[in-house]
Amino acid sequence: MTGEKARWYVVHTYSGYENKVKANLEKAIENRNLEEFVHDIQVPMEEQVEIKDGKEKVTLRKVFPGYVMVKMVMTDDSWYIVRNTRGVTGFVGPGSKPVPLTEDEIHNMGIVEKQVTVDVEVGEQVKVVSGPFEDFIVAITEISIEKHKIKGLVNMFGRETSVELDFNQIQKL
Repeated sequence: MTGEKARWYVVHTYSGYENKVKANLEKAIENRNLEEFVHDIQVPMEEQVEIKDGKEKVTLRKVFPGYVMVKMVMTDDSWYIVRNTRGVTGFVGPGSKPVPLTEDEIHNMGIVEKQVTVDVEVGEQVKVVSGPFEDFIVAITEISIEKHKIKGLVNMFGRETSVELDFNQIQKL
């Protein structure tokens, strides 16, 4: 483990690619065993209430479209992985030198390092509330607290298919 402290950096992405960048980055970090350098990746979201056909619907919208927040220890390897992830156009900062966010900026931007507690467990069934599998029922096979994700099986077209979902995409039955 390095002695350096992980800091939050802002990564600029193609608009609409924020979640894809997050997923690609998580996979690249896992494949290259760089988890000790890249601690967290967030696409800050906020709830927005829409009224459609007389019904209130709460949706999530990106607070900073075109940006992904990455908590990482800046090394040549971690910089390279982030910078060369498909959809990333660069770090926010002058030239090629990324500038970490200050504590005030982190607080003002609503980046919260939440202590995650999950009230679901492996074997339990949950309902998907957003994304391509919305309204499907998923049987949980794995829970990853640090990645804020669950893996599970969804019955689609008569066969079980493995899916990976963020905690905010599921709801306890």
